[in-house]
Amino acid sequence: MGRLSRVFVPMAVLAAAAAAAATAYVVAATAVAQHVVTPARRKKQDVRILSVANDLSTVTLAGGGDALTVPGRYGLWFSQDRGYAHISDILEVSDGGVVTRRLDDVAWGDIRGARQGRLSSWYFTSPGDIGLTVHSVDVPTDGGAAPAWLFPADRPTDRWAIHVHGRGSRRQETLRAMPVFHQKGYTNLAVSYRNDDDAPDSPDHRYGLGGTEWRDVDSAIAYALRNGARHVVLFGWSMGGAAVLQAAVRSFRGDSVRGIVLDSPVIDWVETLRFQASEMRLPRLVTEGALVLLDSGWAKSLVRQDAPIALRSLDFTVRARELSVPVLLMHSDDDGYVPADASKRLAELRPDIVTFERFEEGKHTKLWNIAPDRWTRAIGDWLDALEPTLRDDA
Repeated sequence: MGRLSRVFVPMAVLAAAAAAAATAYVVAATAVAQHVVTPARRKKQDVRILSVANDLSTVTLAGGGDALTVPGRYGLWFSQDRGYAHISDILEVSDGGVVTRRLDDVAWGDIRGARQGRLSSWYFTSPGDIGLTVHSVDVPTDGGAAPAWLFPADRPTDRWAIHVHGRGSRRQETLRAMPVFHQKGYTNLAVSYRNDDDAPDSPDHRYGLGGTEWRDVDSAIAYALRNGARHVVLFGWSMGGAAVLQAAVRSFRGDSVRGIVLDSPVIDWVETLRFQASEMRLPRLVTEGALVLLDSGWAKSLVRQDAPIALRSLDFTVRARELSVPVLLMHSDDDGYVPADASKRLAELRPDIVTFERFEEGKHTKLWNIAPDRWTRAIGDWLDALEPTLRDDA
């Protein structure tokens, strides 16, 4: 082999290795970016059902991470979501993460033969579970009719609350909030939005992380105004919080929004996605690459979305001054999915309008499940404080 061959062969090997590494990096970053915006159609069955008491009073479970040891009331889906039960008190925690909890009731299905399931913070799965009059309605959106549940107030009112669930969830997530708003005299509208299994899909079948879903919230505001609303409170859970905040500042109907309630909201997507990637032990370089792809017009075909996310426009620690109505913000220090840091910063930036109800323990969107009295009281007190401003605008 000549001298030049001895030089160029190693260089060619190094170049090929570098090209392979670059390709692997792009593939990994693209996969992460696609995961962020792609709706999951199947839920992970990560709880093992070890045994059920003969009298159906207790159930013994394992798996599911630390969720099984979080106090409170929850739903337990089982048998690939063909069955559903309500569980509550933790009665025993054994070695190996085995937990025995009280089995309050089995809504449907045969739990005795079930072996796998998943925990749900919904608790209520049907409007009938909360004992309020309800009508199924359709909200016209630019993608078609989006189903919603309408809970009319006991007496005619121009006060409406619009409830927006989180990423990968459905309207049932919001049912926990209906009783307190109903008690305070509000008509309630629990909405669906694009790509959530209820409403029509968007053309690209991708989430906009609030940057597109807000248009369906805006359509719900329009529906409320056509049906007698003058004062609207928006309630957003998790990603629903991002959609609600976008609607409040971008809708030309925004002057009808009198207040915002947020449970475990995404205030800053960059911080949230970095946190989630860290929890998954993804390389930082891959995470940052995914953020670039989500934010870049040239990467639309890679991520398979019609438009870039524009992550900075979704950061309400940057856009805090654009908010102009009272906000009740509820978040827990141990959220574990959407860190509370951005919520705390927003509260510090806008103490004039933000009431921050900080929970030390609550996990993600489980504040009601763990502390229902405190959660309900916080909302009720905030609505009472809002009432004088509504009367002034009457």
